[in-house]
Formats: sequence, C-alpha cells, structure tokens
Amino acid sequence: MSLTDSTPLEIAKAASISSRNLAVLSAKDRNDALKAIHRALLHAKDTILEANRKDLVSASQAAANGELSQAIIKRLDLGRKGKFEDMLQGIIDVQELDDPVGKVTLKTKLDDGLILERRTCPIGVLLIIFEARPEVIANITSLAIKSGNAAILKGGKESIESFKAISSVISATLSQTSVPNASIQLVISRQDIGSLLTLDQYIDLVIPRGSNDLVRTVKSKTTIPVLGHADGLCSIYLHKDADPEMAVKVILDAKLGYTAACNSVETLLVDEAALTTLLPNAASALLEKGVSLRCDKVSRMALEKILPKAQAAILQDASESDFSTEFLDLILAIKTIPKVSSANAAVDLASAHINSHSSHHTDAILTSTEEVADRFLDRVDSACVFWNTSTRMADGMRFGFGTEVGISTNKIHARGPVGLEGLMIYKYRIRGEGQVAGEYFEGEGGRKWKHENLL
Repeated sequence: MSLTDSTPLEIAKAASISSRNLAVLSAKDRNDALKAIHRALLHAKDTILEANRKDLVSASQAAANGELSQAIIKRLDLGRKGKFEDMLQGIIDVQELDDPVGKVTLKTKLDDGLILERRTCPIGVLLIIFEARPEVIANITSLAIKSGNAAILKGGKESIESFKAISSVISATLSQTSVPNASIQLVISRQDIGSLLTLDQYIDLVIPRGSNDLVRTVKSKTTIPVLGHADGLCSIYLHKDADPEMAVKVILDAKLGYTAACNSVETLLVDEAALTTLLPNAASALLEKGVSLRCDKVSRMALEKILPKAQAAILQDASESDFSTEFLDLILAIKTIPKVSSANAAVDLASAHINSHSSHHTDAILTSTEEVADRFLDRVDSACVFWNTSTRMADGMRFGFGTEVGISTNKIHARGPVGLEGLMIYKYRIRGEGQVAGEYFEGEGGRKWKHENLL
C-alpha cells in the first residue's frame, strides 16, 4: 500500500500492472502478506487509535457546526468497543478462507483431446470510494490481496488521520512481502476521483461505500461498472403469529444494534391483528431505549389505548415520506398491514409495500408459519431476505465471508454482502490437440461434439 500523490493516470496504470502480478501470486504468498498485516496493525494499535481520536475531535467540532451527522461520527469511531478487534479478526478470517483464484467451476469434454474449463480469476483493478469508516482500509486490503485484485482507495476527509496511520503500517508491511506495493494505493486528493472515474481502460470496478449522495454522484460520473447501494432502507414485517418474545428481541437488535449501519431496520410493518397483541411490548421496549416511533393512524390509535400514558404521549404521526427514509438514527416508522381475506393476501400487501418503498437491501419477516415465511422470502425483491432473524445479520463477517467490500443491491454480478466470491470473475480455457472449428458439422465427414460434463 502506498499513500500516493501521483497523477490519476499514473495511479491507475500502476494498479493495472500490479494487478496482473498479484493475480498470479501463489496463495501462500498472499496469505503470508495478510498474516504480516494483521501482526503489524495489532502492534500499532495505540498509534492508530490516537490518530483516530484526532479525527473524532475534528468530526465532533464539524458536527457541532452542523457540517457532519452523528451517524458519520459513529461510523468513524474505531475505538468503539470491539471495533478494532473485529477489524483485525476480519483479516484473519479472510486469510483462512479457501483460495478463490483458479477454481474450476465447469469442465466439459468437447471431444477427445479437447477440454473446456471455466476457472475463477480476479476482476483486476478496484476503485473503492468510502466515507468515515477507517476500518475499510483493512477490510478492502485483505479481500483485495486474497482475491488477487489491485485496489485504489479514497477515504473521506473526516477520517484522514486514521487512514494515514493505517495505510502507513500496511505500506511498510507490504514492502517486506511478495505483494506488489502498488497493488493497494490510498489516494489523498479529492480532486483525483473525477479523473480516476474516467479511466475505464485501467479500472474495472468502482465500489462506493457511503451516503446516498456519494453513490449517486459516482454512478453519474463514470462508465466503469459500479457495485453498491444508495440506501439501506430495511423493513421488518411483524406477522400476527410471530413468537412474542422473539419479536421483541429481533426488533430491538435490528434497530439498536448499530443505528448508523445500513442494515439497521427503518420501517416496521405490523399485521392489524398484531397491533394489540405483539406490537405493544415491542413498542414499549423501543421507547424505553429512546427510539422515536412514527406511527400511521391505525397503529398509533391502538398503542395509545394500551401503552402507559407517558409512553403514549410521545408517539408521533408518520408522514408518507417516513416509509421511504433511511433515518440512521433512533427513529422507526410503523405501518399497519390491514386485515384481509387470508394470510397470503397480507403477505402480498407487505411485500408490495417493501418492493415499492425499500432500497432492496435487507428485509425480514417474523412469523411462526413456514408457508407464510416462504411466500414473503419469494416475493420480496431484495438482496437479503430473512425469516425470524435481525436485518443486522446482513454482513460479510456474519455470513462467514471474513469481511466485505460492501453491500450490493445490483442485479448483475454480486448481490448482498460482497466478499471474496463477489470479487472474482472467470475465464474459459480450452486445451486441444490441433482441432479446428471447421471440422465439426452435421453430415458426412463431420466430427461430432461430445459435450460430456467432467465435474
């Protein structure tokens, strides 16, 4: 890794050249580099956290001036309990995964002595643009090296001291390994991004991680394929037959686990029959934790009759826009799914609402009926759809990917948490013995295809 002040063209060319060398590096060399990075970052923990504290001081002042949100500050804080340790563990988890390079996913005998294979290979050069999250450097570095991809990283100005500290450690470490140093480059200047986004002859994939504005801006300024999501507008559908204790547990985790995360729940859909049975306990627990509940008319009326007066008094009316908002805060919108003729019809209403209002990131259903759950999982058009678990489960580390470069809501290539598999493509190889296409034809004298599956 290098902190670079080279021109965008020089950066992209160096990354492209390095990507080809990294792609053919042995799995042992790539794993040894990850082990070395883990040791170095652990040793430099105090230095990195001191740099992070400087960023937090500057960010807090910016927030006081109305220039930054509290959600950004939460994402910035590398000293939050367990966050630094999770970053380091992610490197080890990635290192211990199977080598994704060179896997044979198709093998066909086209004819005697003519074998077709499809093998996984790296994408090439990744451009990752992110805001606030200093741990992203370690996440991306580990995934890029393991997958054989070069990466150009641009972090937000609010995290500059953290980025410098982490990248300096990684750069010094990589110089002692077989991984080309230019495989991972950290760009400091914001002005370079516009130029990098035009270099599609060298950069193969752009991954923006951050705000809606960031993602949309990136998409509008490049012809390079973009992998990512603009919002994390996640919903939970509370079906009338959900287990009461489980419902409270899951909803609290989904809202309170990390409110600034893109997999935090923002909308709770509730069966009308559950407004007086399941919702009150969940609502009361949320209110006790300081969550503002923005309710539609039906759910508010139901809760006002059951909740203690002090809690009922602080319920808020939801606007239509609340059901299309990623709050990233202690706010939850509640919408009623009206009584209809059947459970299937209710599921269809909930699914239709999610499909028209959500960001297709992660949505969940809480129910005791498998048939109801399956109908929801089939009909909701999101990258991640869950039954009886928190939306916070949408995470590369929790999926066993080691870590992730981000969450994708795209419908081509990778979708959902993107780990090693999402950073691989494939190439076709044929090994022959002089055969030519003109020898194969129907009729007398033509050779016949065998097309035998060899896997």
